Amino acid sequence: MSKLKLFALDAEDLEVISAHLQDAVVRIADLRWLPDEQRFVIVVNRFDRSEPGKAGTYRRARTALHFERVQSVRRRAIRQDRADAVLNLLAVRFEETDAPAGTVELIFSAGGVIRLDVECLEARLSDLGPVWSTSSVPDHETGAAAAAAGETGPAAREGA
Repeated sequence: MSKLKLFALDAEDLEVISAHLQDAVVRIADLRWLPDEQRFVIVVNRFDRSEPGKAGTYRRARTALHFERVQSVRRRAIRQDRADAVLNLLAVRFEETDAPAGTVELIFSAGGVIRLDVECLEARLSDLGPVWSTSSVPDHETGAAAAAAGETGPAAREGA
């Protein structure tokens, strides 16, 4: 399987990236805003739906997503003091406010949201390595399976 690489310049492009990132898990420590570079980076364990595995076998891939031209970052219901806490990414959205500027929202389970004020939408998604098998599948009822998936696999223990 080849590594996934996507680029988004508008809301429609970002919907495609969002679909690939649904149910990705991320440690708080793997969220970075680089204000001097006007860049926001998030490294996740993406739930791979591209090729269905055998029954009971699922896959994840270590994936980076970064946004350019980021003016500010706001967080809601995300504790930055717990670097190893795991978040479940549900969706990524863009709303244009003053063309081409707008707000990117990274929406997590349990009400967590990160808002990026951007000059314009410029996002890039790239898989960082091969996929690995996991027996866990995202569970929207409890979130327990997603949290467990974030702690399995060799890439899950690597820092960003």
